[in-house]
Amino acid sequence: MILVVSFPEDDHTAVVVERLRALDHEVVVLDTATLGSTESLELAYATGEADMRLHAAGVEHDLQDATVGWWRRLRGTPPDPSVTDPAAFGFAVSEITEVFEGVIASLPLAWVNDPRSDGAAHHKPWQWAVAADLGFALPRTIVTRDPDRARAFVAELGLGRVVTKAFIARADAWRETHVLDADDVGRLDQVRFAPTILQEYVPGVDLRITMIDGAAYATEIDATATSLPSDMRMVLDEAAVRPVTLPDAVLTQVRTLMGRLGLVYGAVDLRRTPTGEHVFFEVNPAGLWQFCEDLTGLPITDAVVAALARRDRARVMT
Repeated sequence: MILVVSFPEDDHTAVVVERLRALDHEVVVLDTATLGSTESLELAYATGEADMRLHAAGVEHDLQDATVGWWRRLRGTPPDPSVTDPAAFGFAVSEITEVFEGVIASLPLAWVNDPRSDGAAHHKPWQWAVAADLGFALPRTIVTRDPDRARAFVAELGLGRVVTKAFIARADAWRETHVLDADDVGRLDQVRFAPTILQEYVPGVDLRITMIDGAAYATEIDATATSLPSDMRMVLDEAAVRPVTLPDAVLTQVRTLMGRLGLVYGAVDLRRTPTGEHVFFEVNPAGLWQFCEDLTGLPITDAVVAALARRDRARVMT
């Protein structure tokens, strides 16, 4: 059995699950957002044995049958909607989360990605530290809540030479990667409310490198002539997009980065400057790939399906 920790509305999850089932793999989707309402984790323990079951859509799944896990995307662990008292709400969330995380830690699965490595690798400061240690070029970056430090950084690099971005791309609080203008500089007092990334703007062409099992599927996204060259995500319809082959030295760095972060899958973002230098921005352990596949024809979905199917077959044979 392949246990998919995600939710059906995620289009990447849906296509991979459909493909795996077509190959006769048993696939169970565990949506954390339903564990306090329509679905449930049911546990029992005795000397020498543990029983962990998922009740979902009227079906009981024995999680001891799972061999492979795909840690894709989570939606939190909210309680039943009828729980409205704040104290009761917080207590229910805590209890649901404790059970879920305990079950995940108990399952000896072949993970893509291992949840512990995935959780750590989502943190940009850890990514930047590892990338710097591996010799990647990095843009000058500060993280600060000090308005004076922020103003000094912008003054040193110059107006139009600094971008700000979010640590996490939240759907309910979306922030594009944005080049600071004079109005933004006038609002820098607001950095005191939350740690803020300020980063040197690096001109060049974006590279989205989707890594799976050491294989690299590299997409070049040239947004330099678009309406928003600072954030290619917002202007894919304007950008020139094509598959590319990475230089051997860069590919080696990326593979080493993935290994150091403990990731099987990851979407790595680099920017190639006009001088040919490859600058590291970040890696998203649950990054999107379908837009790259749609625009280039790169067989990334095939690679994800194959990675999960291969691990399931290997575990069944042993």
